[in-house]
Amino acid sequence: MKDKITDFPQYRKLSNGKTFYKITDDRHFEELQLMGTRVLRYMTTAEQYPEILRINDMLETVEPYETATKEEYDALQNS
Repeated sequence: MKDKITDFPQYRKLSNGKTFYKITDDRHFEELQLMGTRVLRYMTTAEQYPEILRINDMLETVEPYETATKEEYDALQNS
């Protein structure tokens, strides 16, 4: 990750629009997956290096991650 201060939470989504992320800090994120009509929620703590890299990729919006809004995340969470 670049040397800059990041305001949290940050919101990201996959390019397919079926998975959304709320990144609460540089080691924690919540994930919402749309599976048919169900929404599955996962909470992840990055402890291993690949997980840390995944968060960095999300923060830097490396493909397939895209920027999302709080409203998009909340709409899926409340559905």
